[in-house]
Amino acid sequence: MSELFEGHRPLVAILRGVQPHEITDIGHALLEAGFGIIEVPLNSPEPLDSIALLHREFGDQAIIGAGTVLTTQQVDQVVDAGGRLIVSPNTNVSVIQQTVKRGGLSFPGVFTPTEAFTAIEAGCHALKFFPASLHGPGGITAIKAVLPPTMPGLAVGGVSVPTIGDWLKAGSDGFGIGSNVYKIGWDAAKIRAEATAFVKAFDAANA
Repeated sequence: MSELFEGHRPLVAILRGVQPHEITDIGHALLEAGFGIIEVPLNSPEPLDSIALLHREFGDQAIIGAGTVLTTQQVDQVVDAGGRLIVSPNTNVSVIQQTVKRGGLSFPGVFTPTEAFTAIEAGCHALKFFPASLHGPGGITAIKAVLPPTMPGLAVGGVSVPTIGDWLKAGSDGFGIGSNVYKIGWDAAKIRAEATAFVKAFDAANA
């Protein structure tokens, strides 16, 4: 496993729509299930407050950050709130470079080899293959064949518990998991159960 993930499984919990009043309980549930990387998309309610709360409670136990980061100003806001992980749906060289400048971890979204190499040249730390559902495992295999073998690639979008082994065989190094581990309205117990199922499937596929 890449040192980039600091000993955590390369599973990113994407909490789109989460609110600050519930974030601490959800963070506990995810860590108890075995997730150590948590992303709060910036199109969630008061995302910087949620990131700050996660950082205060779990900053020494998990990698905390934001998704849907589109501008350099947002990079600064996330880092100032305590977030380290900067995830984007697109390949924006300025966002990648600002993330690196601020000491964060840059996971830009890519879809084509051209975007992937642009992101790598800008200094990203890992690639987010998005939407992975349009690639399918075979598409991931084809793109990773031409990329530097040391560059981690995470499949995001369309990955489920029954299919996670197929994506790993195809060359995915990790995953961003959204609605399969968190939906608006789910309580901590439900999130813990769904996250635990993903962890078990990931570990079994890696055994």
